[in-house]
Amino acid sequence: MPHTHPHDGDPGHGHGHDHGHDEHHGHARPTAIRGAADGGETITLEQRVLAKNEDLATRNRAWLAEQGIVAVNLMSSPGAGKTTLLERTIRDFVGHRPVAVIEGDQETMLDAERIKRAGSTVVQVNTGAGCHLDAEMMRDALTTLTPESGSLVLVENVGNLVCPALFDLGERSRVVIISVTEGTDKPLKYPYMFAAADLVIINKIDLLPYVDFDMARCEEYARSVNPGLRLLAVSATTGEGMRDWYDWIAEQY
Repeated sequence: MPHTHPHDGDPGHGHGHDHGHDEHHGHARPTAIRGAADGGETITLEQRVLAKNEDLATRNRAWLAEQGIVAVNLMSSPGAGKTTLLERTIRDFVGHRPVAVIEGDQETMLDAERIKRAGSTVVQVNTGAGCHLDAEMMRDALTTLTPESGSLVLVENVGNLVCPALFDLGERSRVVIISVTEGTDKPLKYPYMFAAADLVIINKIDLLPYVDFDMARCEEYARSVNPGLRLLAVSATTGEGMRDWYDWIAEQY
């Protein structure tokens, strides 16, 4: 199928999620700014920003669906192992399904260079002072990548567990990655991120003998904020548990 601009899609079609993304993004608390000179009129800037983003995300989602492309938004704290997970996934998918990657970082091309060496096409998006990717960045990256029909697009969002939760990109699914080195209580400290997730990957399980991490309690905490959440335990370094991750990706098609 020929590729068209992501905004050419019909916003009314193409999202097969069990839950609408507006459940996650449409009810953010607006930031009100009251001006003394205008009689106290309140301008809800955040609401306007999110509304514009939602419109662009809907168009992205429609375009991706038309192309039969699955986009997965990967979010985590810095150092959780997103890039290592991507590298192994790309190598294991060679010959099975085309993979394209959108790399989000504030600065540098370091992760994009790693992804390219792993064998994937990649676009680097540097956000500068920005702490997340948004739907417009996603649209521009897709236009540059022109991923082929049926491919998997993996988005490595900017590393933090706060801002990316607010911005729908038009992705099919959201994955939060935490590592056993980060502490058991991450889901309680960042509940909005875990509430917005479709899947949680607990990475670096090869280090479990050396760290104080309670797997069962972490899962309990995660499900306390998102009862239907799926969790997978993996080691992107050794490959343990990666088959479950690949099976989950296959379910997205």
